[in-house]
Amino acid sequence: MPFPRLHLDPEHEMFRDQVRRYLKDNMADKVAKWRDQAHVDREDFKAFGDNGWLCLWAEEEYGGPGIRDIRYDQVLQEETIRWTDIGFFHNAHSMLVGPYLDRFATPEQKKRFLPGAVSGDTIMAIAMTEPDTGSDLAAIRTRAEDKGDHYLLNGSKTYISNGIIGDLFVVAAKTGEKRGQIGLFVVTADMAGFSRGRHLKKMGLPVQDTAEIRFDDVKVPKDNLLGDPGMGFAYMAECLAVERTMSAISSLSHAQAAFDVTLDFIKERRAFGKPVGAFQNTRFVMADLRARLDATQAYLDQCVMLANEDKLTPEDAAAAKLICSELQGEVVDAGLQFHGGAGYMDEYEISHMFRDARIARIYAGTSEIMKEIIGRGIGLGERELT
Repeated sequence: MPFPRLHLDPEHEMFRDQVRRYLKDNMADKVAKWRDQAHVDREDFKAFGDNGWLCLWAEEEYGGPGIRDIRYDQVLQEETIRWTDIGFFHNAHSMLVGPYLDRFATPEQKKRFLPGAVSGDTIMAIAMTEPDTGSDLAAIRTRAEDKGDHYLLNGSKTYISNGIIGDLFVVAAKTGEKRGQIGLFVVTADMAGFSRGRHLKKMGLPVQDTAEIRFDDVKVPKDNLLGDPGMGFAYMAECLAVERTMSAISSLSHAQAAFDVTLDFIKERRAFGKPVGAFQNTRFVMADLRARLDATQAYLDQCVMLANEDKLTPEDAAAAKLICSELQGEVVDAGLQFHGGAGYMDEYEISHMFRDARIARIYAGTSEIMKEIIGRGIGLGERELT
């Protein structure tokens, strides 16, 4: 049995039961269709909105329940991965893009943008990564020129999650000549000059649509600027801790689900006259993974509590993201190995899980970047030592 999770209250478990029942009854059977078409249907985003599960933090005046407790988002993500697919990126909509509107939008901007995001009529995405920049966001080339009553936006972005079905994009663009002088702009898909490029084919996560997008002389109204036009880099850094916590939640939820899929399989699959799970090597590997999953869950749950109080440090968020994504990779790899040849077949869930998990050590900051952040936090940065 998994280790008890004492950070959750009875209200969170009641919410889990509600989410679980709905997903099992209404969405679990849709996953094959989502995988074939390479995106979640808009009606399913809308269903999450109808249930009140999008942007839980949004205040009532904007259509939301005003629940500022990340534990509910954690439970929602755990059940989504358990009963549908890790590629359903409602968490990116609510907890990656949403916080930029929550923290930096004016009340007038919130009145314009949040009701549709809460209802699921407006699907949100964030546009930061560019073809030649990767993790070096300070080096982006997309530019927003101040034209007096508007900004003129030109450039391109790639690897944009929700890029095909998205309606509203928070776009990072250079606003000056200094490195890292960046602004954040709200761009909607109906603006002249906005276009979508390729629907990118990926090794895994087929359910999560990923696209290239372009901006060709897009006139962005001044009142679509979030906060200060030169503070975008600082704003992104401010939101990264929660983003990486959500990424860690996804990774560990996926690892837990992969462990359970594998456990069921090795109890039933037989080799040399006995269940695969009866062999000592299988028992030892699974026992080790069970212990590490529980220990990692305890650390992650503590990070969630710190994030709730806005006390989570960048180093702790990086550590959570690092250990959860690395453990996810180990669990799905062991699970596929224990499935034997069956694990290589598309009809077995572990095959999808194996492919879907690989990106977790790359997006939201690579494992190497996470180690850099942690290393600098303990005084081992280049500047400190030279």
